This record gives sequence, structure tokens and C-alpha cells, in this order.
Amino acid sequence: MKIFINDIPVNIIDSQESIDQEYFHYEIDASKDAIVKNRLIHHVLIRNMTTPYLDDLLNSLHTYALNNLYSLTITSQEFDNIIAFIKKKYKVIKAAGGVVRKRSKVLMIYRLKKWDLPKGKIEKGESAKTGAIREVEEECNIKVKLKQKICATYHTYTMKNKDILKKTTWYLMDCIDDSQKKPQIEEDIEELKWMTSKEIHHALQNSYRSINHVFNRLYEMKK
Repeated sequence: MKIFINDIPVNIIDSQESIDQEYFHYEIDASKDAIVKNRLIHHVLIRNMTTPYLDDLLNSLHTYALNNLYSLTITSQEFDNIIAFIKKKYKVIKAAGGVVRKRSKVLMIYRLKKWDLPKGKIEKGESAKTGAIREVEEECNIKVKLKQKICATYHTYTMKNKDILKKTTWYLMDCIDDSQKKPQIEEDIEELKWMTSKEIHHALQNSYRSINHVFNRLYEMKK
């Protein structure tokens, strides 16, 4: 399971899975080592994770600005308990969105000073597919046709003093009508732009790591 906490990718895997240790700059043993901020830099591996240690770690990730922490990988013999703990700690909200194609270009939105993809909360009784289409069409004032699922992302944020875990299901879509295209100002969207691959590459430098992940999964699908 991968969760983006303060836009930091946190990979949670079972301790029995193999990993490439050469990838990591620091290795921490949760059964022996305390959380030290100056060791949370670059790519970090934490072994033998327990729920109390994870609780302290999550609080640290939400408290400190860890700008030099590029990724965090957690292994645990209590994998199921760790996942259950995370889902209990956060209020889970489900959302859906899309990567909309028009010939060789993709529609990006500019919201809250970052480039993003259109998405939004799924309404009660609504499927992820239906919610994805509705949100994209509402935020961009276009008409789309749903294609295949790309992936699901998980990211955290705080709203009204509550810790939120948002699961967003992403779909590939084709634009069938953008003649009335305009940004939904009520959702803080300032601009819509059809981008080439080169433009997307530059835009993703001012985006979220979770959005980068969506594009990486999309590119893998095309191989």
C-alpha cells in the first residue's frame, strides 16, 4: 500500500517481501531506534514497524516540514494490523477523477497554485466510475467518455482538525466535447490547459507527487 502523507510517498509492505536495500540512504529498526528527524532524509527504510511506533511516525510526518524526505518504506510482520490502524486513525473519504485525452494532449487544471488533475468526492450511492465522470465534467465543463482504470491513490490532509485519508480512483478518459470548456471557479480552479507530453513534464515539477504517480502508472500501461 502506498500513501502520500504531506505529499511524501509512504510504502507499506509485508516484511516477507523482498526489497532493494541499495535504494535507501538510511535504514531504521523500529524495535531499537527512536524517530530522529535528521535521519528522515532522502529515501528511508524502516523495518519491524509496530502500531505505537507508526503512530509517533505519522504525527511527526504531519508536524514537521520534511522537505528532504523523498520517500519512506515501511516493513512489518504485522502488515494487516498496520493497515487497519491507518484506516482507523483517519477518516476515509472516497473520490474519483480522470486523465482526459484529446488526441495527443492531456487536460491539466491549475488549482491552489499547483498543476493538478480534475477529481472530486464521490457522492453517497454513486459508483467511482460515475463520480469520476461527473466531477471531471463539472470542474472543466466538458463532456468525456470513460476508458480504463489507471490506479487508486491515497493521500492525507487535515480539515477542521480531523485527519483525512482520501482514496482517489483514477480513470483514463477521452474528451468528446470541450466547446464550452471553462474552469469551475467555485472549486478554486484558475485555469484549464491542454498539454503536450513535454508541457506535462514541466508542469509536474509544480504538482503533487501523487499526481506524478498517476502519470507514471499511465505510462506503464502504455508499455
